Amino acid sequence: MSRYPDPMTDRWLRVLRPVARPRLRLVCLPHAGGTASFFQPWAELMPPDVELLAVRYPGRHDRYGDPFAESMEQLADPVAAALEPLLDRPIALFGHSMGATVGYEVAVRLEAAGRPPVRLFVSSRRAPHLPFEENLADLPDDDLVAEVRKLGGVDDGLLDLPEMRAIALPSLRADYRLVTAYCPAEPVKTSVPVVAYTGLADPGCTLDEARAWAELSLGGFELRVFPGDHFYLVPERETLLAHLFSRLR
Repeated sequence: MSRYPDPMTDRWLRVLRPVARPRLRLVCLPHAGGTASFFQPWAELMPPDVELLAVRYPGRHDRYGDPFAESMEQLADPVAAALEPLLDRPIALFGHSMGATVGYEVAVRLEAAGRPPVRLFVSSRRAPHLPFEENLADLPDDDLVAEVRKLGGVDDGLLDLPEMRAIALPSLRADYRLVTAYCPAEPVKTSVPVVAYTGLADPGCTLDEARAWAELSLGGFELRVFPGDHFYLVPERETLLAHLFSRLR
């Protein structure tokens, strides 16, 4: 249960590690098809004065009955609104894959409101001004599962089970449809410092695509490459968080 009484905050954010008087709040945004619980293992690695939260996308897990977002605005606008009661402390945003794009759009909104995050961490995602030609949303089930497996991560055959496909594939399709339709003509340059992370063998984000985030940051840019694939952040969790928090001191 959320410790925040604001209904918008409670609906869109899950507190994974509460801190009574945090120095900083780290807000994490999941990948396509992902849920807030993806970041639960991070809780044990938080510094004692950092509160950990994750965004709850509609249409999955404990928001299973809510309709999927159909545009980037339908995600970024309410997430930014949900963060408003938490801006009594500095916040940093970490987004993985699709979550990186959502995080960027949230950062732009918070900056426009005069309350920018202290840093934006983008993971395994091409910069939003680069062309995006993939359209995975309408693939047959077997082909979609095959594309998902190319990215790596842990599957263990779960997506071979019809009951698991019935749960996972609708959110994947909705998210892929959303990111395919997201084509900002003139992406906003932000003064928020940006750190980009990616895996050296990531089939979904090349080093050049990750490096292109520098073109949107007026506040400074850094690229850090880890061994691994699209889900490098699972085996490299401790090293990743050590680097992340070294940028938040």
